[in-house]
Amino acid sequence: MTLLELSTVSVHYGRIQAVSDLSITVNEGEVVALIGANGAGKSTTMRAVSGIRPLSAGKITFAGEDISKLRADLRVVRGISQVPEGRGVFPGMTVAENLDMGAYARKDRRNLQPDLDRVYELFPRLRERRGQAGGTLSGGEQQMLAIGRALMAKPKLLLLDEPSMGLAPQFIAQIFRIITEINQQGTTVLLVEQNAQQALSRADRAYVLETGRITRSGPGPELLADDSIKEAYLGVA
Repeated sequence: MTLLELSTVSVHYGRIQAVSDLSITVNEGEVVALIGANGAGKSTTMRAVSGIRPLSAGKITFAGEDISKLRADLRVVRGISQVPEGRGVFPGMTVAENLDMGAYARKDRRNLQPDLDRVYELFPRLRERRGQAGGTLSGGEQQMLAIGRALMAKPKLLLLDEPSMGLAPQFIAQIFRIITEINQQGTTVLLVEQNAQQALSRADRAYVLETGRITRSGPGPELLADDSIKEAYLGVA
């Protein structure tokens, strides 16, 4: 079943067209990756899905509903949660307070404990640091916190924008293992990532963006094995 569909979506920043006639689908239960160079339009696409950037043209459908003009906060209520590029944790709040903020839009706030337990099971380090200010965590720990905060909204679709950016190699491997586990637990994932090796090896399907347009698509492992993809994005000639 199709959970998310972007149909001929275009997005502008002033006169600059960042995304042009972009069409992608994300099916329920999948991990779908968007890969491409800096400036290809990946993060703009994510902002369009989450409602942070308005569309210039096209349509976004989520769970059968046209959400093209729906406010960003109401998209969270519908089941879309984004982990932004750069993590964006609240530095002066504790880990526990950051996680509680992730559930701000939920109507069942009395039933948060099972979801908090799930986050702490996925990220035991957050449980250890639950009283520590978010701004004092390492980069990897902040990324864990940002993902945990998004999960507290109980999303149907988790948007991950460059989750490995600026992280040490051991944290990158750990974050991607957890992304796979989150997906196996039933959350659909749309992933923007410059680490094409990790993204394609974890994705059911992937799209390649170049200057705001889709140039390639296919199963993640198939694109990972493609020589032109290796040369362009994996540094393999």
